[in-house]
Amino acid sequence: MMSSSSGASEAGIFFTESVTTALQKIGIYGGTFDPIHYAHLILARETLEQLQLEKIIFVPAATSPGKDAPIASGDARWQMLQAAIAGEAHFEADDIELRRPPPSYTIATIEQVAKKHREAQLFCLIGDDNLPQLPTWRGFDTLQKMVTFVVLRRAEKPIAHEYLSVERRIDISATEIRNRVATSASIRYLVPPVVEELIRARHLYREVLK
Repeated sequence: MMSSSSGASEAGIFFTESVTTALQKIGIYGGTFDPIHYAHLILARETLEQLQLEKIIFVPAATSPGKDAPIASGDARWQMLQAAIAGEAHFEADDIELRRPPPSYTIATIEQVAKKHREAQLFCLIGDDNLPQLPTWRGFDTLQKMVTFVVLRRAEKPIAHEYLSVERRIDISATEIRNRVATSASIRYLVPPVVEELIRARHLYREVLK
């Protein structure tokens, strides 16, 4: 009597059972991070847990299209970002945009990340302040086929949209932090201590209120 174990037929032909592997879910979090602060980190963690992502990749921009150039250099912002996420297994940083000539277009970044992570499902994290301009982004039609947008709330009142969202709101801004540094006010509890130390050591944001 032949065994009725899975995968074998009475004719002695064996079939391989199909196995479906879930796509790796990766979040892409772009921005100037000038400087990176606790709101960035808390919302990244919230997104990671809410959407059950494997990891989030922080991508600092050289210069965002249509916006002023960052105050701190790319090197300084990269150093602060790496220090801020050190030891967090689910957070990574990629200097892909700092290595390209500005401005930093999201579509170019996503295309490069997609080549590196061919089997991944990509989630693009954006602030709700970007929603009005989103349809005008370079390659938007292609972009929205390549990623799932996740909107992070920044406005006091919720903004209606059709995308996934993280509704938790942390009222901390990089502008506030830069202004506080320029006026010698404390930035404790706004940024990780290691970022505060780097700002002091590199004399960042001391002369600019912006």
